Amino acid sequence: MNKVKIIAEIGPNHNGKVSLAKKLILSAKKSGADYVKFQTFITEDVITSNLKKANYQIKNTKSNETQFEMLKKLQLSFDQFKEIKKFCDKNKVKFLSTAFDLKSLSFINSLKPDYIKIPSGEINNLPLITAIAKLKKKTIVSTGMCSMKEVINTLNILNKNGLKRNKITLLHCNSEYPTPLKDVNLNVLLTYKNFFKIDVGYSDHTISQKVPIAAVALGSSIIEKHFTLNNNFNGPDHKMSFNPINFSTMVKNIRETEIILGQDKKIVTSSEIKNRKIVRRSIVAIKKIVVGEKFTRNNIGVKRPGYGKSPLEYFKVIGKLSKKNYKKDDLI
Repeated sequence: MNKVKIIAEIGPNHNGKVSLAKKLILSAKKSGADYVKFQTFITEDVITSNLKKANYQIKNTKSNETQFEMLKKLQLSFDQFKEIKKFCDKNKVKFLSTAFDLKSLSFINSLKPDYIKIPSGEINNLPLITAIAKLKKKTIVSTGMCSMKEVINTLNILNKNGLKRNKITLLHCNSEYPTPLKDVNLNVLLTYKNFFKIDVGYSDHTISQKVPIAAVALGSSIIEKHFTLNNNFNGPDHKMSFNPINFSTMVKNIRETEIILGQDKKIVTSSEIKNRKIVRRSIVAIKKIVVGEKFTRNNIGVKRPGYGKSPLEYFKVIGKLSKKNYKKDDLI
């Protein structure tokens, strides 16, 4: 299988500070991430001024501010993102960012990222989805909060506007923070693969180490996980993010899972082939046999090792005459 791409979702965990963003980038790289991903938006173009925060955001920030006020503090400028992208390039870390509005999309596309992402909350944003499709770049589509009908509709919109299926990775996701294990529903990955014949991945919002492993075992080519330096930092996403220790463990588990999964062909591996002759059986004499004596069930059997005639020929040997003398346990 191809190597799973692991995305450290930094999102707003930079807390509006480029200096913290840079520390997150270096730590994510050290923790084994293939990509770091941010969120690029113009607050005024994304939400209304009086929108309340989600329950998890209120709980994690312990503030009565509006979502507009919260995001405005977390918004980074395009110039700041240029600085972050330059920092990523210098430190050989692959940069991604989710654009939440058309101006941000145009800007992010100018930075030439490997992927463009459609986040779960924008799945009904027809102007944004259409603009993304027309870029004809590799695209990640996150499907949190989506019905199957909405997933089908989104893919149809992308296809009709020029984005081919082979450029799309469909990301299974649950948009509760953190996600209860009972709502993970990883078998949806198999549904996506079998129904759409498309690459799949998983965006994880649980606090479990087991879920990303299972997602890889079910065929995910991308794993996305929120990343923080400290779960006690103030901000909406820090509590449900993986810190460097947890993220490193996740990466190690995923890489071991890739090794465990191996290839889809049934082969005799190099590690086991040396044992085949020892544990398989051969046709042997179970008592003394003399020249000219007929082989019968009473004088031949099958025992280890497997260096002699295969037991698959046992019934062909029965009834034939021996051409030599055999002692007990001699290979026939």
